[in-house]
Amino acid sequence: MTTVLIPAYEPDERLLQLIADLKAACRCRIVVVDDGSGEAYGELFHSAREAGCIVLTHDHNLGKGRALKTGFAFLKKAGEVGGIVCADSDGQHLPSDIVRIAAAVDEHPDHIVLGCRHFTGRVPLRSRFGNQATRLVYTLTTGRSVTDTQTGLRGFSPAMLDWLCGIPGDRFEYEMNMLLQARGDGYPIHEVPIDTVYLEKNKSSHFRPVADSIRIYAPILKFCSSSVLSAGLDFLMLFVLQFVTGSLLAAVVGSRLCSAIFNYAMNRRYVFVKKDALRLIESAPKYFALVALIMGLNYGLLVLFHEMVGIPLFIAKLLTEGSLFVFSYWCQRKFVFRSRSQAGGRPPKAYFKRYKKV
Repeated sequence: MTTVLIPAYEPDERLLQLIADLKAACRCRIVVVDDGSGEAYGELFHSAREAGCIVLTHDHNLGKGRALKTGFAFLKKAGEVGGIVCADSDGQHLPSDIVRIAAAVDEHPDHIVLGCRHFTGRVPLRSRFGNQATRLVYTLTTGRSVTDTQTGLRGFSPAMLDWLCGIPGDRFEYEMNMLLQARGDGYPIHEVPIDTVYLEKNKSSHFRPVADSIRIYAPILKFCSSSVLSAGLDFLMLFVLQFVTGSLLAAVVGSRLCSAIFNYAMNRRYVFVKKDALRLIESAPKYFALVALIMGLNYGLLVLFHEMVGIPLFIAKLLTEGSLFVFSYWCQRKFVFRSRSQAGGRPPKAYFKRYKKV
């Protein structure tokens, strides 16, 4: 039997309507997580219990990610053997689509099944822009495109519950972290198109545009931070070595080697992959081959901008680094630090055992 897991924070009558519609549409167990909605919503959650739902309660608001993990932990402890479908409480996921996701979970075991909206017709600007932005972040970070990175309609096999409980993040960033870790940890993504439903221009959403956007974009921000530090070192060494040697070529080579070693250590440790001696050995030659390529392009662009066009060295360096940043990031994610699953196979069982102990 499929379990439908619904995180709910200060819901309205649409939650009860969704429960009733699900009961009519399919045979399923419904678990609702009250994420600290408070006493004012007690009667509504009591009605959910009366309708046959299991209701789990947080004493105070902890965030959507934590609510989902509370539900996953409960199902794991209960020995869940059927598929799990997560749906939002605001009526934006149709029962027919929830049933389709449940069927896709059975057809695609050990996949993350996403109910993907296609954002056609009258879609609130905030939702359209937010999805396009996070799609770009996800594509840059993983080298793979997903139609709807922010969908709350997702399906999972019961064997994935350990993994789902271990993903970091307590609020909206949890769902992005899930997608970012999926390929590296051996879980493919399967997309199912669903209807795009927005009620009252999505006013019921508890998404905080600034705080939650920062959480969602944290992985790309981490990369940018390491890149900014590396660029600062590169700039400093370029001007020092150019002053000492009088050679632009020597300055480019020396500064690039210093910044590359620093950047590799930062990206290897904090951005792309977990500690793993074997993967360190595998990624290092590819990374420094990329360094050699970037170094050649760097020198060529500096010669073009500074010596041939006559742009001051500082401005020429800015133009060069800006031109190469996205290319470098894409190469690192796609070829240098790619996971074993991206290379054509799942990680070994020992990797999963090590991960589950964290």
